[in-house]
Amino acid sequence: MEKENRFYITTAIDYPSGKPHIGHAYEKIIADVIARWQRKRSREVFFLTGTDEHGQKIERYAANADKSPQEFANEMTEKFLDLCQVLNVSNDDFIRTTQKRHIDVAQTIFKKVFDKGDIYKDTYKGFYCVDCESFYLERDLTDGNCLVHGKKVDWMEEEGYFFRMSKYQQKILDHIKANDDFIWPESRRNEVISRLQEPLRDLNVSRSNFTWGIPLPNDKGQVIYVWFDALINYVSGAGYPDSERFKRFWPAAVHLVGKDILWFHTVVWPAILMAADIELPQSVCVHGFINLKGEKISKSTGSMVDPIELAKKYGTDSLRYFLMREISFGEDGNFSEDALIRRINSDLANDLGNLVHRTLTMIEKYFQGSVPEIKTDKLKCIKAYVLAAGLTEAVDKEISVYNFSQALAKIWEAINAANKLVEETKPWNLSKEGKIDELGVFIFVMSYVIDKVRENIDCFMPQTAVKIVQQFQPGKIKKDKPLFPRIQDDKLN
Repeated sequence: MEKENRFYITTAIDYPSGKPHIGHAYEKIIADVIARWQRKRSREVFFLTGTDEHGQKIERYAANADKSPQEFANEMTEKFLDLCQVLNVSNDDFIRTTQKRHIDVAQTIFKKVFDKGDIYKDTYKGFYCVDCESFYLERDLTDGNCLVHGKKVDWMEEEGYFFRMSKYQQKILDHIKANDDFIWPESRRNEVISRLQEPLRDLNVSRSNFTWGIPLPNDKGQVIYVWFDALINYVSGAGYPDSERFKRFWPAAVHLVGKDILWFHTVVWPAILMAADIELPQSVCVHGFINLKGEKISKSTGSMVDPIELAKKYGTDSLRYFLMREISFGEDGNFSEDALIRRINSDLANDLGNLVHRTLTMIEKYFQGSVPEIKTDKLKCIKAYVLAAGLTEAVDKEISVYNFSQALAKIWEAINAANKLVEETKPWNLSKEGKIDELGVFIFVMSYVIDKVRENIDCFMPQTAVKIVQQFQPGKIKKDKPLFPRIQDDKLN
């Protein structure tokens, strides 16, 4: 298989300092939709996610929990593994930065860049946010607080090792300008280009004030800065440098990340790769935040929604649908349980669930459980049939540019047209009047629409697609309970 028929997608690896929140779920679901869609297009997919387990923050959280950092990381990482399972995420591997396979690669790349002369020793003084694991200039703070976490930063002075990131500034800028799709969406691309107009500072890539990290290969008294360490997961997880997997799949087609880590993935990571003589990824795709009552959801602020509990309460596919339909990719979105319930009752129970259940009921009632075979030019005049016939092309067009919400909207156009066809056709009257041929055309169209809907929702709602297949058995339907039970209105706040 040629390399262009292979597709490597990654999420950002999650920092397990607390339980997963719905922002983690959102990113996993986006990546899963893309991975499943690429597999449908007959591409060989490698989908990587994982956890970023080193750093001072983990060390502090572990101490507060009266656990060793490794014990704490093990316990919390299990929750992120559970998240993938509950959300039906089809990742091919799960990388942990405490695994030997990652540690070895991180030290190898650090040594390679050091031997090249691109890492040197110096002293750093500056404001440091433990939660961000990052230094900031005073101008980047508000009243001495980190803008991301709203917490006071620490003043830190330490001797450490610096990466000559400034050496690669122009090369990175040239690459971004020469490759329009390297950073998506365009607004994020413009943001990075603007920041690169200012001189790029070298990056402090070691720490000596704590021990929970990967020891430097040249200085065991220091550990590799967590961001230099963590970014390397994308190649260590693929088996850098000599594995068959790495040769087959690198460079990654898509790094999917949140907007808060845009800089690390579009400037720091390319600089590291350039210094290590490794090919750059093809694209970095950036999604927005999910807000709760206007506030960014995060572990550090305590503003959280538990996606595992939501999936168990309302169904995995319901949550997947809501997040992909409600939020336009690249923009911030809002979450509320009320909005989720309304989507379930309207789109899933009333529209899709009702369409499937009423069609199965009519097939049983009018055609003894078998869908009639129809060959007639009349189909081309029926809107629901025409929409369904063009659905795959329409959905593919939207997904190819990450318009997931619009892709689902296209699917729902066909669903709504089919439901409208029921009211316009009045099949119960056709049956009474003995118009069996017209009734057969109607049932065929309804079944055809459902099959095309099933075919195109399977990357968004895989469990639902399977349930539809199970009920529309070849030759004989097998009706089950409605796909989405309606949630009582008294559950709304």
